Amino acid sequence: MVGPLTTFAAYLLGSIPFGYLIVRWHRGVDVRSTGSGSIGATNVMRNLGLPGFAMTFLLDFGKGVAAIMLASRWTGNDPRWVAAAAVASISGHCFPVWLKFRGGKGVATAAGVFTVIAPFQVLWILLVFAIVVAIWRYISLGSITAMTAFPILLYIQSRPPSPIVLGSAVCAAIMIVRHHANIRRLLKGTENRLGRKPVTSDQ
Repeated sequence: MVGPLTTFAAYLLGSIPFGYLIVRWHRGVDVRSTGSGSIGATNVMRNLGLPGFAMTFLLDFGKGVAAIMLASRWTGNDPRWVAAAAVASISGHCFPVWLKFRGGKGVATAAGVFTVIAPFQVLWILLVFAIVVAIWRYISLGSITAMTAFPILLYIQSRPPSPIVLGSAVCAAIMIVRHHANIRRLLKGTENRLGRKPVTSDQ
């Protein structure tokens, strides 16, 4: 029973809509009705500036960290349930029950999850992200590339238990799917580049 309970707890942690709550508290509006319609840190920044971005990112990052640490502690670091908690926490952020399953893209929460699971590989995907953004100047492309790279690097460099690799791949897939609008714009050549005034973005 402990494993399923940790998975459920991870979903509930992930589903705490910090971006929504912060904007509602400070401006009295639903952040989903502004900008990209996301509850993530980037859309919060459009409403509250860099302080709003930083606060939202850190809180979303923290709930990913908390979900994995709790799962590890409560299940004796069983890789099956740690992987399940990773997927559940990111799913909670992307599809929060409190907001009719309209959440964010999961990047900050995934950063927290991946940092606990494999901090060394997180450093590598940050480098991948930075290189892609520096060359092509698309934040979304950098995020998608980094997400795709994480489970591959994890498997090649660390060879962790297979549930961890599979869970990481599922997490990456969820976030890539949540970037579907960005992918469409990238293919059309209409995605916003870094340094230009954005129209809308789904980050």
